[in-house]
Amino acid sequence: MQVTLVPSAAGLKGLCPDQFLTSFLINDTVGLDAGCLGLYGSPAEQARVKHLLLTHSHLDHLASLPMLIDNTYTGTGDCLTVYGSEEVLDSLRRDVFNNRLWPDFITMSRTQPPFVRLQPLEPGRTVEVAGLRVTPVPVNHVVPTLGYIIEDDGAAVAFSSDTAPTDELWERANRTPNLKAVFLEATFPEALDWLAKLAYHLTPSRFAAEARKLTRPVRLIAVHIKPRYHAQVVKELEALGLPGLEIGLFGISYQF
Repeated sequence: MQVTLVPSAAGLKGLCPDQFLTSFLINDTVGLDAGCLGLYGSPAEQARVKHLLLTHSHLDHLASLPMLIDNTYTGTGDCLTVYGSEEVLDSLRRDVFNNRLWPDFITMSRTQPPFVRLQPLEPGRTVEVAGLRVTPVPVNHVVPTLGYIIEDDGAAVAFSSDTAPTDELWERANRTPNLKAVFLEATFPEALDWLAKLAYHLTPSRFAAEARKLTRPVRLIAVHIKPRYHAQVVKELEALGLPGLEIGLFGISYQF
């Protein structure tokens, strides 16, 4: 399995330590969140993405979705399928594709060659997506949010998405054979612990407490670090001496 953290600073591929908007690419054909996916690469490269998994409705995780659909539309019916919880798909209908913020591609897809297809996910139920087994798992955030455990025949990788301390993701991860890595958020430094609690995010110490819920060693890749506090969060994470800790790098491919 190949996982790329999509960079969200143009022209700084592999060099920028910050991600302002959240997107992952899996095997170059499956997206996880669309914060910056519609701003990355060429339209031809974006068109390789046929499936998009959404974690939740916050803008930093879906801001570029309208551009992604616009950039890749062919009028042939070969369009993007977007997967998410009922709450997330309802938010797309009401808040994004509403003819105010963006044209209503969802309604238009009923009478024209489709722009997009929506596929609801049931938490805990595994689905097959582009040769991958995808299990959505509820996590603990201010809006309904899904983490994901994604598996192929050789490896499994867990993605926490945005979360405060949570449990079900770790219970399922610990039962998953061949778990190789977890991409875990570490949003705020310790000095903003009050804000992490209010916004349902993690600090380095809370990140460490979540990591200790794993029952076996895996690569532990810290992501979703607020750019303004990146240096401080990294310093605090590294001071904890966590085994397997890595700081997420953008525009490179992780192989599992």
